[in-house]
Amino acid sequence: MNQSDDPAPIPRKRNPRGVTMEAVGRMAGVSQVTVSRALSDPSKVSPETMARIREAIAVTGFVPNALAGALASRRSMMVSALVPSITNIVYATMLAPFSDELKSRGYQILLSETGFDPEEEAATVEAHLSRRPDAMLLTGVHHAARTRRMLLGADLPVVEVWDITETPIDLCVGFSHAASGRAVAEFAHGAGYRQAAGICAGDERAQRRLSAFAERFGTLSGTDVPVARTERGNLASGRALLTQLIDKRGFTGGVVACSSDVLAQGVLIEAAARGLSVPRDLAVVGFGDQELADAVEPALTTVRVNREALGRAAAQALLTRIDGATPSRSVIDVGFTLIRRASA
Repeated sequence: MNQSDDPAPIPRKRNPRGVTMEAVGRMAGVSQVTVSRALSDPSKVSPETMARIREAIAVTGFVPNALAGALASRRSMMVSALVPSITNIVYATMLAPFSDELKSRGYQILLSETGFDPEEEAATVEAHLSRRPDAMLLTGVHHAARTRRMLLGADLPVVEVWDITETPIDLCVGFSHAASGRAVAEFAHGAGYRQAAGICAGDERAQRRLSAFAERFGTLSGTDVPVARTERGNLASGRALLTQLIDKRGFTGGVVACSSDVLAQGVLIEAAARGLSVPRDLAVVGFGDQELADAVEPALTTVRVNREALGRAAAQALLTRIDGATPSRSVIDVGFTLIRRASA
């Protein structure tokens, strides 16, 4: 048989609607209305009926039409969460309890990474608003003017996290970055250090912390506090910036305040490579109290923020607002704790 004699392939017929709620009901021995009621509120049907419906759903692969439910209830059951980095452990450990709280109420998280560019965040906010989320989490309190206009116009619950302001878009849950920087300066001066320097990543909140540290330590000690800056907050940057402070800016010893634990670990590595003893020749303070902080040698003095409590508080505030109630506070300050270890 030549190629032209081959039978033509039979086109596969597709069900344009897929498995229907009616089909699930027939398999479970109940009406379509009962299936709908069970999916929207399982407490409205008996446990035995719910078990049969779940078995029918498992067999057929039925997926409920969330859009239809959203049109009926005016809720999408989706909450947007926008963070600068989805791989950064700081944000990940905050989002886990945030997501758990919302999932317990039937909500799913629509997560996006914005970086630290306010215009990129604005574009992401616009894209998320087109999906009609029921609420939104933003990181930080400094946004493009367009972002604020869009969110105020959308009239949906918004929580800004990882910072505080007296004028939030709606709600905010966080802590004062400037206060944390001043606390590190007061600790370092009180511990007897009379020279200091800073190592800072490029994001705006990190710069606020280190600027507050430099200003406060300079006032207490009567000295200038050099701050070396980088766009990338990684180990290599920590090493390079300590090299810059020592070789190019004349830093001879004292305390080095870093805007993250990762930068601080880079400083520890470079100090060891130079034969400097920590904290005798050089003291180091980080920020974040990541898992590495008490595992490095010497263990890292750092600032801890309870990220789990922050995430839960943000979710609870949003859920209160979604339910139409007013949270007891629109600004929730979770504070911070300075954890002293061997590096300073």
